[in-house]
Amino acid sequence: MARPTAQTSSPPLHVYLNDHLAGATGGVELLRRAARVHQGDALGSELSRLAKEVSEDRAPLIQVMKDLGVPVRRHKAVLGWLGEKVGRLKPNGRLISRSPVSDVLELELMRLGVEGKASCWRTLRVLADGKLDANRLNELMSRAAQQAEILEKLRTSAAADMVAR
Repeated sequence: MARPTAQTSSPPLHVYLNDHLAGATGGVELLRRAARVHQGDALGSELSRLAKEVSEDRAPLIQVMKDLGVPVRRHKAVLGWLGEKVGRLKPNGRLISRSPVSDVLELELMRLGVEGKASCWRTLRVLADGKLDANRLNELMSRAAQQAEILEKLRTSAAADMVAR
């Protein structure tokens, strides 16, 4: 199979940022759905707040892409959205109802997504080289660290609940 040429493939930074945008889209959908599942309890309230924050964090990513001349590939964002929907089909050990395992696995996935987002901000911070607002990237890295910490506390609590059942 022939290697793609520069004319047929996107530069690595374009692929990297569009993949992060797709991940952010799927992550927002997962957080929103988990918040709806737990609507009315403390977990739902926290997840709803995090969903709002993570959704808001997509705007700076899109702005960075614009600043760097990286076109947004909408099909990748759609794939991120669709990936979250397909992820719902995973077996959870129960035929009809949600399993406590679902909460733990979803919180782990959410945390991995936020850690990935933090890695993206760190990568962009290194690449900033005067093209990007380093202070804004530092703020976004700090916010992602706070989100990961909250998700870890929620995950730990869900894991304890799972084992207690």
